Amino acid sequence: MGQQYVIAHDIGTSCAKTVLIDLNGNICGSASNEYPLYTRNPGWAEQEPEDYWEAVVKGTKEVVAKSSVSPETIAAIVSTTQAMGVIPLSREGEVLRSNITWVDGRAEKQAHKIMNKVGGEKIFKAIIGIPIMGKDVIAKLLWIKDEEPEVYRKTEVFLDVNGYVKFMMTGQKVMDWTGASSYAFDLKKKDWIRFIFKAIDFDENKLAPLVTSIDKIGVLTEEAAELMGLKAGIPVFGGCDDVQSATVGSGAIGEGEAHIYLGTSAWFCVSTRKNLKHKNGANVLQSAHPEMNVAVGITEAAGSCLQWIADQFFKHEQEDPNITNIYEVMDQTVRQVPPGADYLICTPWMMGERCPVSTTTTRSTMFNLSHEHKREHMMRAVYEGVAYNLRWIIDNFKRDFKFDIHKLRIIGGGSLDREWMQIIADVTKKEIETINNPKTAGAVGAAFCALVGLGIYQFDDIKDFVTVNQRYIPQRGNEKIYDELFKSYKSIYYSLKKAYRQANSERFTS
Repeated sequence: MGQQYVIAHDIGTSCAKTVLIDLNGNICGSASNEYPLYTRNPGWAEQEPEDYWEAVVKGTKEVVAKSSVSPETIAAIVSTTQAMGVIPLSREGEVLRSNITWVDGRAEKQAHKIMNKVGGEKIFKAIIGIPIMGKDVIAKLLWIKDEEPEVYRKTEVFLDVNGYVKFMMTGQKVMDWTGASSYAFDLKKKDWIRFIFKAIDFDENKLAPLVTSIDKIGVLTEEAAELMGLKAGIPVFGGCDDVQSATVGSGAIGEGEAHIYLGTSAWFCVSTRKNLKHKNGANVLQSAHPEMNVAVGITEAAGSCLQWIADQFFKHEQEDPNITNIYEVMDQTVRQVPPGADYLICTPWMMGERCPVSTTTTRSTMFNLSHEHKREHMMRAVYEGVAYNLRWIIDNFKRDFKFDIHKLRIIGGGSLDREWMQIIADVTKKEIETINNPKTAGAVGAAFCALVGLGIYQFDDIKDFVTVNQRYIPQRGNEKIYDELFKSYKSIYYSLKKAYRQANSERFTS
């Protein structure tokens, strides 16, 4: 048997990355295709499912062509996607509305309605571990039932982004365990938390059948194969959400091992066999490994904050043809400013927050701004603000879950920024490791699910494929200023919580 490959699709918020990986875990080709995010109303964030599929088709053709491999050599296809998608499909397979994405916070009213159905927020929190908010999937499902009853009536099944892509490939309407975790999934029973759906009078028949990340769920149809330039009959595997694929791709899959992903959003994640309760905005989800869970704290804006700074304050540099990497220029500006940004603090809550605090109404703030501050200070404050948020999450995990983390593996595009890595090491007081090919760690993790499903590897074997390329040690000389400003960072939220709610409650929930 000659060389064979797996095609993995990593479908994020801004683009779909397609990666061709051989059976030894080597990346043999990649492609990236962007699509828009629509914010048609305050607090809303939607995408068109057809855009995901077009990106998958185009990316597949590109990696096969670039790599000059034969379609006959593709052994499997798998995908990892942004979590918490809400895509209603009719019996005929028609998409009935745009995907309500994970950052959408429209369903605050429905979130309170659901909690009231089970005795109020305190009782709900006692049962589940955390209250739900307008960004949670189950609240968005009820929003569709309340606000778009005709869509709800016509819906045969609700799928997430991964489920939709699998449907387009195979014709099968299923949801993997990791995706179900973002809806309402019982980690012990490996089934939907059915009492919640019953409490809101949601038709459970509209929930998809469940599969694992390593299950073969079908094969590539003739129609999909023709569009993708592949051979019909290729096995398609369950795959997983992005947090779970990143966990595998980072290599931090053992008990108590942690990684941080830094991309458009960010998260701190710890692998565990424990069935822990959600707490303080942190969720405990099903891992891609069927026998493991992941405790994860998601911060909704990380790299997107840096992008905002680049777009608003570095337009001139971006238009300069001699500048090929705007982030290198921005790093140079950050180095001009001392740690602590001369007491300027940025809270990076551009789209509300999920962890360490759960809020739909909070927004980003530049605190303590004065005449001495320049754009360079704002730049550093943004870098440090994301780091403070991560430190807060890590501290909560130590208190709530007893995870005492000393070393962090960081992946995602943000890990390529050396200045940012040192700032995170200094703020969190943790040793930081980065790896080769950090942008494709999620796709590699998804591909590994297929390789496990094919019976070629076990999950523990992923450690042999992950290479650490850089380490960052905390600089103790910066400890005092960061400890001081971290206290102020937390105080900003508690001091302005009511003001944020007064300013934004009506416009974000109406």
